[in-house]
Amino acid sequence: MLDTIVLTCPHCGERFETVADPSAGDTEYVEDCFVCCRPITVRLHVGGDGGLAGFEADRDD
Repeated sequence: MLDTIVLTCPHCGERFETVADPSAGDTEYVEDCFVCCRPITVRLHVGGDGGLAGFEADRDD
C-alpha cells in the first residue's frame, strides 16, 4: 500500500506531497524537490505492522 507524505525541502523550505512505499521495509532513497529540484535524502521507517511509522528528509550534499 502506498502512503502520501508531505516533505519539507531542507534547501528551499517549500512543502510538497510525494508517495512512499513502506512494503520494502525501512529504506533510504533520494528524491528531488518538486520546487527547487535539489536532491533530498528520504528515510522511511516502517513499524511492526508493516505500515509507515515515520520518515525523515535531509539535505543530500
